[in-house]
Amino acid sequence: MGHTVWKCEQLRAGQVTNQVTFDSEEKASEFVSKMREIEPDLFWRVEPVEAWRVWN
Repeated sequence: MGHTVWKCEQLRAGQVTNQVTFDSEEKASEFVSKMREIEPDLFWRVEPVEAWRVWN
């Protein structure tokens, strides 16, 4: 079993416009919460992903 990271994707009109990864669900949730305060009209999707699937 591999390491899991949390991927946050910003969506606008169904297109991914930004992507950020975090080591924990808590950090990802805090980030999305702050971003929703700044830009409430943008949608953020958060999902767990195996680390080896993330390209840097």
